Amino acid sequence: MNDEEPEQAAPVRVLVVDDQRLIRDGIASLLSIRPGIEVVGTAVARTLEMKPDVVLMDVRMPTMDGVEAVAVLRDRAPECRVVMLTTFDDEEYVVQALRAGAHGYLLKDLPAGELAHAVRLAQAGVTQLDSSVARRLTAFLPRPEPAAGAPAVSLSPRETDILRLVAHGHTGTRAHGHTGTRAHGHTNREIAARLYLSEGTVKNHVSRILRRLALRDRTQAALRARDLGLL
Repeated sequence: MNDEEPEQAAPVRVLVVDDQRLIRDGIASLLSIRPGIEVVGTAVARTLEMKPDVVLMDVRMPTMDGVEAVAVLRDRAPECRVVMLTTFDDEEYVVQALRAGAHGYLLKDLPAGELAHAVRLAQAGVTQLDSSVARRLTAFLPRPEPAAGAPAVSLSPRETDILRLVAHGHTGTRAHGHTGTRAHGHTNREIAARLYLSEGTVKNHVSRILRRLALRDRTQAALRARDLGLL
């Protein structure tokens, strides 16, 4: 993943929530030096006041855990994107967080550059899963069974190519020297560049794919691509 990001006219406003002050302040410090990102606070109680674009939230916290906090923020600040940032890759936590309305589930071993990139993607509405979390989740979730008598939905060759790129990330070096995959897959802009299409055309194709396959978002699209044998 490219560690250098272009500056934006309006910085992404980020609020960091973690019960461990050292970790909370460390994450805030790392992000505050990244171009196009402004850390506006480190307490969930200030979300409504600070109006962040993205909240980075730990899962396990006293009084109100991260999953409960996501549900509250979804109700009170629906425009805010909440990404879970934690050390726990338990499948049940992931499922609960996504059901509560989280826009991603990442682990704290992310390099600072990847975390900054994840923040920008979250602000753009891209749902993201850490590569190890995605692998565990796909093994944990049951494969969907087609309804009895329901005809199989066929995609055009172009739609199939786009679905594959939506699901398949770039391979690159991750922290600790191991190789990982960008769980969020290619963005519409990246797909457009690869297939020599306009970004608007790709967006329309993605919307049509989600509608035809009765999927909610790109995360579900990635799971369906696996079920279709595209990965």
